[in-house]
Amino acid sequence: MITKARNNLSFIETHPCFSEAAHHTFGRIHLPVAPACNIQCRYCLRKFDCANESRPGITSKVLSPEEALERIRALVERNERLTVVGIAGPGDPLANPNTYRVLRQINHEFPDLTLCLSTNGLLLSERLTGILAAGVRSLTVTINAVSLNTAASIYAWISYGDKRYEGAEAAALMLGNQWKGLASAVKSKMVVKVNTVYIPGINDTDIPLIAARAGGLGAHVMNIIPLIPQADLAHLKRPDHKAIGAMRDKCRPYISQMSHCRQCRADACGILGEDKDMELEVLMARIGEDYTESVS
Repeated sequence: MITKARNNLSFIETHPCFSEAAHHTFGRIHLPVAPACNIQCRYCLRKFDCANESRPGITSKVLSPEEALERIRALVERNERLTVVGIAGPGDPLANPNTYRVLRQINHEFPDLTLCLSTNGLLLSERLTGILAAGVRSLTVTINAVSLNTAASIYAWISYGDKRYEGAEAAALMLGNQWKGLASAVKSKMVVKVNTVYIPGINDTDIPLIAARAGGLGAHVMNIIPLIPQADLAHLKRPDHKAIGAMRDKCRPYISQMSHCRQCRADACGILGEDKDMELEVLMARIGEDYTESVS
């Protein structure tokens, strides 16, 4: 059982997205229950997948809360290595009411599972109490800039308080909310990872400053992710392994660096790098349950 696997380990040691050692041993599942997003990043292209592609941040199907819970129930007893349940999209979890409903119910039924979510941080400070009450212990905040000019080059618009913002006004609101939310999350004893998309020619100089500020505020680890050239930034070049390694070296004095990220889909399931088809996994779990009942 999961409780046996985690009996003498902290939740960080069994969290594959926060521990490099754990990603070989423990599995996670992302529940795609949060389709709405309150910002538009210039590198983001959110579409359901097709038979010929599988890109980070997308999903084959957005699940209802009932479908998400059914998925967890079907998998949890069958897969003893499942330790983490996360919500990472395909939009921003904090902008979707179903996020909180699903987290609360999973925490009630499966208190041994670690709950986490990923967010752009726009609503983090004002929604922090709600996610803490739902049982979330770990958090990923994507922060791509410290300067207004850089932020304005990355975010096409944001939607906040029933109003749409663009340009410098959007950048100021975005950065202010992100850093305030991160500081509040750390203060509340959450374990925080900072994701930063490395966008060559746009945020090169900002990234070490993000590392210094996040590390100074008490974030646990930083994950520098290479840009996937698409949408408005399709003309840029994806940074190679050498460039990513060099940027991590610049940031490492300020905060620990994650190097085992696989840029997961919003419906990822299993051990990092060995993701399984969730629909097939649920089907196999059901077959197992039916067989057990037939022979009992």
